[in-house]
Order: sequence, then structure tokens, then C-alpha cells
Amino acid sequence: MEQDYEKILVPVDGSKEAEMAFRKSVKVAQMNKGHLDVLTVLDTKQFIGLHGGMLNGDVIYQLSEDAQKYLNELKDEAVANGANADNIDIHVRFGEPKTVISQEFVEEYKNDLIMIGSTGMNAVTRLLVGSVSEYVTRNARTDVIIVRTTTDNSAIK
Repeated sequence: MEQDYEKILVPVDGSKEAEMAFRKSVKVAQMNKGHLDVLTVLDTKQFIGLHGGMLNGDVIYQLSEDAQKYLNELKDEAVANGANADNIDIHVRFGEPKTVISQEFVEEYKNDLIMIGSTGMNAVTRLLVGSVSEYVTRNARTDVIIVRTTTDNSAIK
């Protein structure tokens, strides 16, 4: 069975694994003449400061601006490597990354494939809250590819 993926979602968090997933998703989108949605989710739990206080609006705004800048840099990289800028959209969302990626975003944008890095958190965080990629794999209502290798299929170091 041949599968053409027309709307690919790749969530990124700045980790090496997520960036490899991004680079592979660009290639898959090009091969399928598909559209790529590049998403970063700013976890709302991170906005609770020390002693339970909320971070001020300027800090949240700066985090959002930094995320937007990072996504624009990834898009520029893809275009420099031959991708069509019209086929790549970038998105910054607030919320719980697990549910935003696996359910909310995919429902809204009708993605037919999620390509996600194998891990983006440190080992302690993964142990305490669980892996986002693991959650997405179990709960997404679309195909999910866990990217574990670079674009030339060598192990991510």
C-alpha cells in the first residue's frame, strides 16, 4: 500500500532529536508534494514562577517571540535547502504539549502524519511526566513516525 502524506505536522522544542525530525519531515513533504506545519508548544506549566506566582506578561511575550524567531530560522533553513516556502507554515501554541500535538492541532489542521523526535526532554523529566512522543504515539488519531536517525539514516548522537 502506498501512502501519500499531504499535511505533515512536526513538533519542535529545540532539541537535537526534534531538529532531526524537522529535517526529515521537510524531505517527506517534498517527496509527497505536501504541506508542512512546524509547531512549538509553550507548556503553560512553565509560566508558573517560583512560589506558585505567575510570570509577568513581558516574560511570556518574550518566550513567544523567541519561539517565533526559532521557527522562522527553521523555515529559512528548509527553504535554503530547496523547500517551497508556501508549503511550510509555522505555529506557536500555548498548552500541554502532549494534548496539543496529538489531538488539538491535528484536529484543527487535518494533518495526516506526525513526525516527532524520539525524545526532547532530559531523563528525569521523562521519568516524572512521561515522554511526549510516547503519548503522541499512543493517542494520536493519525499516523506517527518517531524519528531516531538523521537524514542520512545514521544514529542521532
